[in-house]
Amino acid sequence: MPTLLPAELERWQSVESVIKGILSAYAFKEIRTPLLERTELFQRTIGEQTDVVSKEMYSFLDRKDQSLSLRPEATAGVVRAGIEHGLFYNQTQKLWSMGPMYRYERPQKGRYRQFHQVNMEAFGFEGPSIDAELILLTSRIWKKLGVDSIQLELNSLGTPESRKAYRSILVEYFKDHMDTLDEDSLLRLEKNPMRILDSKNPEMSELNHAAPKMSDHLDQESQDHFSGLLERLNNHGIDYVLNPRLVRGLDYYTKTVFEWTTDKLGSQATVCGGGRYDGLVKQLGGHDIFAIGCAIGFERLVELVELSNKKDQNGQPKIYFVAVGDNAEAKSSELAELIRDQFEDCIIEINHSGGSFKQQFKRADRSESDIALILGDEEIQNETIGIKVMKQGGEQETISMAKLLEGIAERIDTKN
Repeated sequence: MPTLLPAELERWQSVESVIKGILSAYAFKEIRTPLLERTELFQRTIGEQTDVVSKEMYSFLDRKDQSLSLRPEATAGVVRAGIEHGLFYNQTQKLWSMGPMYRYERPQKGRYRQFHQVNMEAFGFEGPSIDAELILLTSRIWKKLGVDSIQLELNSLGTPESRKAYRSILVEYFKDHMDTLDEDSLLRLEKNPMRILDSKNPEMSELNHAAPKMSDHLDQESQDHFSGLLERLNNHGIDYVLNPRLVRGLDYYTKTVFEWTTDKLGSQATVCGGGRYDGLVKQLGGHDIFAIGCAIGFERLVELVELSNKKDQNGQPKIYFVAVGDNAEAKSSELAELIRDQFEDCIIEINHSGGSFKQQFKRADRSESDIALILGDEEIQNETIGIKVMKQGGEQETISMAKLLEGIAERIDTKN
């Protein structure tokens, strides 16, 4: 379980800020649910036979011998909270949440036992337009963050009725090839045969490729819904790949499932995944309403942002005050507030540790500042200020203090 240090947190918060702004633009509202839930909640929603519940949850008994679990995903808790607080009765909801999740997995690059997600959930919307909106929302996040090398994969799992019929066909197919199935697939054959299609074993690839496709066994309702989604994505120019082996790992999905994947993060290819879960609210005792959601893996997204060479994701310029002397330090604090009033997106750091001009310029350089503002006794006396664009090797210039805001604005434009 990783510790996030200040430098890394700055990058995280920059990405968080972009995502929160886009979620607000799409009328999603934040909800915060507990890290701990009753184990039964996840058994009923995710599925007792899934790897998440059977192998990966952190579960324990409390002092009243009640089994509790650290949340392995967010949707179950959001649905539980929505039912308890009447959020789904005769109304629609668009909710988002953000925070840590826990799964007892083998730690590896981009995959930890504590990991973070941002989740988007929409309740009460029947047609494919909300499916398209969720995909458009995530697509906008990638664009705003400057993420490239990311691909949308789509599939439909159909209604529970059509999936039940397909399950029988799939079991019959795999039983005819028992000698080819690996150990995991043999275990999944009776419990959840669709998960065999998601096998990462390359020796299973040929068998899975030849398996009956869910798309050939969808009922009319599911076909119409999926066709409506594809039409909307085509109208918006969203590229996608149809992946008949995409099933997701949780039992509650119906109809649309999707993943955004990349080839830049090794084996951890999925950056965002989700789909419809129309029956989940009723399954947990609420009203029978439509629902869809997805989750973005934060660790993977931040790494992908860095690989895409988009360091300052908000376009936030950083200014460092190099101030030598008591008068200069006091004046830098005054000017910093003036700049913050004018340029709300600026990051401004004031030197509070004394030192010579040379020492402070080194600190400004280490802080990866875009602009350095230089103040000393001479500048205070002459009502001037030094200004230097750090990252372009620019020369230090002296300007009138009265023209400071104008000088910063010009240099921010040059930087961008």
